[in-house]
Amino acid sequence: MELIATLATVFVAFLHFYIMYIEMFLWDTPKGMKIFGLKPDFAKASKVMAANQGLYNGFLAVGLLWSLWLGDGGSHVTIFFLLCVVVAGVYGAITSSKKILFVQGLPGLMALIAVLLTG
Repeated sequence: MELIATLATVFVAFLHFYIMYIEMFLWDTPKGMKIFGLKPDFAKASKVMAANQGLYNGFLAVGLLWSLWLGDGGSHVTIFFLLCVVVAGVYGAITSSKKILFVQGLPGLMALIAVLLTG
């Protein structure tokens, strides 16, 4: 079960690196606009905000990898960052798009459950 928890946490971390990349570098490109369902004018006007949002997703990813690097002593850090991911997914679903709950929140929740079951 510990391996599953670790792999799930790594998956969530890399998912957030990918989200960071899209938000910071592809937001106003055809691919970024397609992923997020944006119109060109809105994408251009919100590019700086999206880059800032992407940076936060990068922090979540780094925090998750750092928690794994800490080893057994990092389980509380892993739980904290996975809770942050779940809360961000729920908040995003409420305020922006229900899709965020499934893309971000559900993987975070599954990883969190796996981590808690190993404890």
